[in-house]
Amino acid sequence: MSLYSHIMLGANDIAASTAFYDATLGALGHKAGGADPKGRVFWFTSGGIFSISIPIDGNPASCANGSTIGFAANSPEEIDAWHAAGLANGGTTLEDPPGWRDGNGMKLYLAYLRDPAGNKVCAMCRG
Repeated sequence: MSLYSHIMLGANDIAASTAFYDATLGALGHKAGGADPKGRVFWFTSGGIFSISIPIDGNPASCANGSTIGFAANSPEEIDAWHAAGLANGGTTLEDPPGWRDGNGMKLYLAYLRDPAGNKVCAMCRG
């Protein structure tokens, strides 16, 4: 069973965020997202659902300090493509450049970006 059912992030500019996630998730092998009648966009996978939405309370979307959404990748090459796609579609890089990290006895290949709404996302594979 998957660890989560869905993740939804707030976005102030749905078009910009959709372009960012279509590009980055596409680099990981996922199909483009689809919008529902309320303007929310969903990417459906066998492991769960990722989505973006303008906040329903009418206030601007804001990123959560200290939070990160991590996307699973199959290889360092896939992560490098994910990172490049994000930079080309309104994302900004943060932390260290994409690369191998050692942590808690594991070797991980990681890359981090902020999406157009400022949310911190990463792609990761294990060595």
